[in-house]
Amino acid sequence: MAENRSELRKVIMTSLYQISVYKSNKIKYDIKSVIKELQEVENDFVNTIVFGVEDNIEELDKIANKYLKDWTIDRLGKTDQAILRMGLYELLYTDTPDIVCINEAVELAKEYSDDKVKNMINAVLDSIMKDK
Repeated sequence: MAENRSELRKVIMTSLYQISVYKSNKIKYDIKSVIKELQEVENDFVNTIVFGVEDNIEELDKIANKYLKDWTIDRLGKTDQAILRMGLYELLYTDTPDIVCINEAVELAKEYSDDKVKNMINAVLDSIMKDK
């Protein structure tokens, strides 16, 4: 069971990744069940962000695409998409300090993405923070 917010963000990222795999393979899913597979104890932070990303995914992708230089979010790997969407959602829709949102997304990208994508995620989130 995840104990701190950094660990909870891994649960969020994995949930978002799993949902995108289900969507692309046209497999029916229930968001709560996807989360429960990864986190048996219900957690408001996880639920808020996973449901928030899913409810606002088109808007988040539109914003991401505006800031991605010569790139679009759908060209990123599913893990990278999950990290960027989560960071974007947390940056725009929660009261988590901006720098924490960016740092947490970059830390996940260091672990799960390559340097180029990590730098891209950092640049996008940093630009959005400055434009807020």
